[in-house]
Amino acid sequence: MEQNCVYLDTDNKDLDSFHLCGWDKNELVAYARLLPPGLAYKEASIGRVVTNPKYRKTGAGKALMNHAIEKTLGQYKVSEIKIGAQLYLLSFYTSLEFKQSGPEYLEDGIPHVEMTLSK
Repeated sequence: MEQNCVYLDTDNKDLDSFHLCGWDKNELVAYARLLPPGLAYKEASIGRVVTNPKYRKTGAGKALMNHAIEKTLGQYKVSEIKIGAQLYLLSFYTSLEFKQSGPEYLEDGIPHVEMTLSK
């Protein structure tokens, strides 16, 4: 709802994905969906990355992504991860060693760019 995407997600990829949640006691701090190769892209992917606004600027998002990268590489036995990053977070994902691998595009009216991490 924060991004004005107030409709159900209909990509039907949740059941085939791994869901990574970061908690502080009973409060959800951060979340990411880890997708196997071939589901969203040819490569494994990390998507729906979100940090609770209360925990932004605390390092929680970076900690989540570092764990998501490690888990994706291990879970799916891959050496490459592709993401569709919101354009305003380009420097954040670049700091995690992702490199832009596609042109800018709109998704739900939000500018995105494909990025790839190779290990």
